[in-house]
Amino acid sequence: MAGGRGERFWPVSRERNPKQLLNLLGKTSFLQQAVHRVTPLVPAENILIITNAAQADAVSRQLPELPKANIIAEPCGRDTCAAITLGAALVGQRCTTAVMAVLPADHVISEEKKFQQVLGDAFDLAARGQVMVTIGIKPTEPATGYGYIKVGHPLPAPQGGKRWKTTFFKAEQFVEKPHHDKAVEYVNSGHYRWNAGMFIWSFVTVTQSLEMHQPELAAVCQRWFKAAGDPRKLASLLSRDYPGLKKISVDYALMEKAQNVVVANGDFAWDDVGAWPALTHHLKPDADGNCAVGEVLSVDGARNLVFDARTRNRTLTGIVGLRDAVIVFTDDATLVTQRSQSQKVKELVRLLSVSRKYRALV
Repeated sequence: MAGGRGERFWPVSRERNPKQLLNLLGKTSFLQQAVHRVTPLVPAENILIITNAAQADAVSRQLPELPKANIIAEPCGRDTCAAITLGAALVGQRCTTAVMAVLPADHVISEEKKFQQVLGDAFDLAARGQVMVTIGIKPTEPATGYGYIKVGHPLPAPQGGKRWKTTFFKAEQFVEKPHHDKAVEYVNSGHYRWNAGMFIWSFVTVTQSLEMHQPELAAVCQRWFKAAGDPRKLASLLSRDYPGLKKISVDYALMEKAQNVVVANGDFAWDDVGAWPALTHHLKPDADGNCAVGEVLSVDGARNLVFDARTRNRTLTGIVGLRDAVIVFTDDATLVTQRSQSQKVKELVRLLSVSRKYRALV
């Protein structure tokens, strides 16, 4: 899934160039890293990208190894369940007995081998029976920005076939983003995992779940499935169907309702990099905790992030007596915010989007 509106990492990210297409960490984009992570398990011709019309050309340029037909643009955003329904129709048209993984394009997973082990084991489990697998990340801190999943007893090891290295649990409860004290309780209990929004299931299983819990989406999935072999016909159906679809996440639509959810223990380093301060987890700080991309000098400054993305006229940034701030430069805009307020950047972007003067900066 590679859509999004490019709000939280403004001014570097824009509507046509959102977070997953940026080289914020490393020499390649998050999207390119995501594709690279799965290619040891999945051939390029079986990797599908669900994006939107504004970003489809950029996605195609970044991933020349994928067939152009594998990059599919939603006519408009209708949250994750619609995107997953479209993906299921495309997979099912290729093979009705297929197993598919749904992965976000903008996460940072540094321990690729561990991730690939979990994903491979989850593919195997999903192919064995009617289960909906989600990868739950073992918490490293009482984070309040993630949803959590309560897990039950471990599943028994399979009889015959592949031997798993991954532990799987029966999912007992999905819970929303908690306050700090509750998050501490979750982490200390050992019975909760972060909800990373990664799913593995068979085409048959996910379509049955849609029929049970979201019959309207199940009906459009059948229409798209029948048309998926004809790109023009499918595009016409998507343009007609998408505006009227329910805007709902797959967590609300399916996962919280289903009784056959299994959690794969994701014991690997993971970050959804949800706002500017998250970059500090991956950049080397100075003695005062300041992190910088670009030239920075600091006097009595601490825990600041400076990110200079200017392509011309780069200059030194001087910090004096400033703490816990985020400062971002591009050629046409500058962002200054407190780290604690960084989630509100998307509110600033919405103001820009309704301004005649500044609409071009979105």
